Amino acid sequence: MKSARLSAILFGSFLMTTTMMTGAAMAQAPTASVSGASIQQIALTPERAFADPALSGPSAVGVKLSPDGTLLTFLKPKEKDHNIQDLWAVPVKGGEPYVLVDADSLTSSDKALSEAEKSRRERMRVSARGVVAYEWSENSQSILLPLDGDVYMVDRATKKVTRLTETAGDEVDAKLSPDGKGISYVRDQTLYLKDLKTGAETALTPKGEGTTTYATAEFIAEEELDRHTGYWWSPKSTQVVYQKTDESGVDIAQRVEIGGEGIKIVDQRYPFAGKPNAVVELYVKTIGGGDVKVDLGSNPDIYLARVNWAKDGKSFYVQRLSRDQHTLDLLQVDPATGISKVILSETSDTWVELHDDFRLLADGSFIWSSERDGNKHFYYYGSDGKLIRQVTHGDWPVDKLADLNEKTGELYFTASKDTPIEHGLYKVSYKTPGEPVALTKSGGWWTADVSGGGAAFIGGYSDPQTPPQTALYDGTGKRLRWIEENRLDASHPYAPYKDEYSQPEFGELTAADGEKLEYSILKPKGFDSAKKYPVIFSIYGGPASKTVKKTWVSPATRLWQEAGYIVFSLDNRGTPGRSVKFGRAIYKSFGQKDIDDQIMGANWLKTLPYVDGDHIGIMGWSQGGFVTLMALTAKDTPFAAGNAGAPPTQWELYDTAYTERYMSTPQDNPDGYAKSDVLNRLDNLKPGSLLLMQGMSDDNVQLSNSTRVMAALQKTGVPFELMLYPGERHGLKGNERNLQKFRLQLDFFNRKLKPNG
Repeated sequence: MKSARLSAILFGSFLMTTTMMTGAAMAQAPTASVSGASIQQIALTPERAFADPALSGPSAVGVKLSPDGTLLTFLKPKEKDHNIQDLWAVPVKGGEPYVLVDADSLTSSDKALSEAEKSRRERMRVSARGVVAYEWSENSQSILLPLDGDVYMVDRATKKVTRLTETAGDEVDAKLSPDGKGISYVRDQTLYLKDLKTGAETALTPKGEGTTTYATAEFIAEEELDRHTGYWWSPKSTQVVYQKTDESGVDIAQRVEIGGEGIKIVDQRYPFAGKPNAVVELYVKTIGGGDVKVDLGSNPDIYLARVNWAKDGKSFYVQRLSRDQHTLDLLQVDPATGISKVILSETSDTWVELHDDFRLLADGSFIWSSERDGNKHFYYYGSDGKLIRQVTHGDWPVDKLADLNEKTGELYFTASKDTPIEHGLYKVSYKTPGEPVALTKSGGWWTADVSGGGAAFIGGYSDPQTPPQTALYDGTGKRLRWIEENRLDASHPYAPYKDEYSQPEFGELTAADGEKLEYSILKPKGFDSAKKYPVIFSIYGGPASKTVKKTWVSPATRLWQEAGYIVFSLDNRGTPGRSVKFGRAIYKSFGQKDIDDQIMGANWLKTLPYVDGDHIGIMGWSQGGFVTLMALTAKDTPFAAGNAGAPPTQWELYDTAYTERYMSTPQDNPDGYAKSDVLNRLDNLKPGSLLLMQGMSDDNVQLSNSTRVMAALQKTGVPFELMLYPGERHGLKGNERNLQKFRLQLDFFNRKLKPNG
């Protein structure tokens, strides 16, 4: 969510000339200069949409408030290369932003990263280079800076940067010990501690080798459980909890990484659905002493979901998720003996949703979230695990617990309380019953990083007419200062286009079971209600993300309006941020109700007088690619063409935690897996209606998902179009590739959905 700039980027010349893929010249306005509020309007081109400076304006990345509350730090892309980030800072009480660390002074973008670091960044969806992470010391005097496999320390007062590691291997997941006397990191599958005073390095775990690693989150934890570390410091820096991972039982997937300059075979340990997972154990290391194994129960086939220390360091808590994800246990652990006891269990007949809402209070009581009443809400428990009260209520779900204040008894949280398409920050008392109080305005989508027990928060906001903005606010929601105002004025990069395209229209459709489905519709540039237009469905459609939100519309989406298309998005049943009933409707049945909803949306569009019902297309990436393929291969599909990117095509080929959460195992749900296998319905695919795309080094949705579709279509003589991306993993990186992708998509849909030009 992110970084900041306090000065606007001036973009002086708006005149551009280009030609669309069809060969038709785009309309160009006469040359004109920007003067005051008078802005010359021109057509948006793909070349400009996929170029720097970003048309959406500067965004705030990795914003943090120093522990003493006096300095804001953030990551800012370089002017000449937006793929490389520097570390910036600005005083809270005023002053101009300044560079703390210039990434070019410490490393080169040409430096090769280790496989461990590349995999970690892929799991965290980090595509930038330079400074991508940092951590403040508790005393606010220094900043720990991991950078391309090495670790540095930045002195706040002098801005001096000291290199702390210089080894042949990469140091990853670096952390400051809470007392500030040492740094810890993982290198070559082993956890080390370096004393900052003496420089001495000590191994805290046995040496990792082969399929055994220490203090590193396994693939499944990073990719599907949103856990990106494998070790946790005690509050007083006297102990470290770390995991041991044994991947010897996990299947080896021989993945061929095909790049532009060569081919590499990678033996990747990949836990396919229904197959063995890595075995994870947990240990407590006393600094200067021995190790104690933690009792995680008699069944080793579980997920280690979360670890949290109590504030006094006398115990820590482990969230243990069953393999079928029907049970989540909260264990209290004695670090001296490793003995654990269950103090709370959450159960479901579908799946228990993981969260980061567990907050321990000084007396051992805690806040927890649960979906037990049909929506996700907060609950207040005593130290013995007995429920004291339910904190929030209503036919709406909370999203995330942002912070709490033990003195006032208030907790701060984000939620889409009044409508699923908006998102805001609220506070409510957990001690006495009461209604939540909104701290942010309605009308758009907020993110919030709250600190100081609600004393301040870093708020990010956008709506369809407001590009992403970031500011520092006090606990009442009053803005203290801009971090990145990103005001859409005459100097903004998007200014020439802001009045050229209509804003999204939002509405609801009713599904067969009575559920309300949110949709958005963008009409093409120069819309004429007397004409008929082709449609592009832009979808994801899975439980990991929703699409219909009152947020800023990306310039890439505006390109479809420019090209004369209606753009339609619909959040089918199974997408997040709604009730349990809504989300669980797809349990054991990917490719069924979710696809029915998208088809219902297409059939509804056909009733609109300005829609060309014979020329509706659909496109999506990852699970959106799966939805695209399933929609294209539905019997009597209303979709004339589709672009599927990196699609899971057979769920047995995807990983355990994600797939089994929603589909159970192939052994227990063979019918559901068969119905969701694209190959079993390819006979319904219209010849020439598919454009398939895939990264050739994808370690998430592996290339075999696409090659099986290619082979099947070739065997039956069905023509399709294909684009493979050498060296790319699950997502495409860089303006150049994404420009090429859009040009190809536009050319494809123009040929399929605009037969008469």
